[in-house]
Amino acid sequence: MRAVIPLVLLSLLPAQLATAEGTGDSHKQLHFGLEVARRGLWQEARFRFERAVLLDATNARAYNNLGVALEQQGDFAKAREAYEKALALRPGNASVQQNYDLFREADDKRNRKAKKKASTPTP
Repeated sequence: MRAVIPLVLLSLLPAQLATAEGTGDSHKQLHFGLEVARRGLWQEARFRFERAVLLDATNARAYNNLGVALEQQGDFAKAREAYEKALALRPGNASVQQNYDLFREADDKRNRKAKKKASTPTP
């Protein structure tokens, strides 16, 4: 059973959904992704967040939330990329930085554990 990691999904205010033409569809995908993520439907959430970043490559919220979804699914290399992209788009954003820091801490722990297991001789 996987431990639940408290990560911050960045929500949208209703006014943010009615954005300039071109990014509106991205925000709709993001909003839907948030709804299904709250229900634990991570595959659907991932799909929606991936669509959101395809529709608007400058959407830091979508990259952050994609990182959360990828992490929940165990795709840690892609999660790191998504978090780093979100940070590049929104340097200094506290929620994105918090998610990335928590991710790195957990990922480092996983990597240390895997190295230790690999170096332990089997009888």
